[in-house]
Amino acid sequence: MGVAGLGGFGHPMGAGKGARMSDPYFFGYGSLVNRATHVYAPAYRARLLGWRRAWVHTDGRGAPFLTGVRDASSAIDGLVALVPGSNWAALDLREEGYVRHPVAVEGEVRAAQVYAVPPQTVVVQEQPAPILLSYLDVVAQGYLREFGQAGAADFFATTDGWETPVRDDRAAPLYPRAQVLAAEETAFVDAMLRRVGGRVVA
Repeated sequence: MGVAGLGGFGHPMGAGKGARMSDPYFFGYGSLVNRATHVYAPAYRARLLGWRRAWVHTDGRGAPFLTGVRDASSAIDGLVALVPGSNWAALDLREEGYVRHPVAVEGEVRAAQVYAVPPQTVVVQEQPAPILLSYLDVVAQGYLREFGQAGAADFFATTDGWETPVRDDRAAPLYPRAQVLAAEETAFVDAMLRRVGGRVVA
């Protein structure tokens, strides 16, 4: 799917006229899909072939978080956004614990970099720390807004690690970029968690 294929995502054609192919872009597949969590602009819907996501734990983090995982049989949707001032420093700080990989993406922008946790830093916990529901809500809200219910359902389908428990912290969110969800958005997240066999704990 080339540039024209973004029309299928409802992306306004010609929106990337100011972008140069040499400009640095990153591909976001988690919280960065929710535009309310950042000010990176311009940002365009895109698809990355050969990757999926997984919930992982690492030393030094109290809760699991999303990473990209190479998988030739999978594809994930997300946003590509221009790196502010063409300087990776601030973005690398936000994405601490990840390393960048150059990738080709399908959409308005053809080349970007994607962040992924180095496999050697992933740890397996005997009693896994739970996923923060406030974090999951932010990611799901982003996919609902950008790709609709089908795209948000695909987020759940192309993410591994749903055997990890989910901590219900909606009443007092622990995720620093937590957002307020509409009732239909929380209902969607709850329904999708049931579909993938997620276990919500207090």
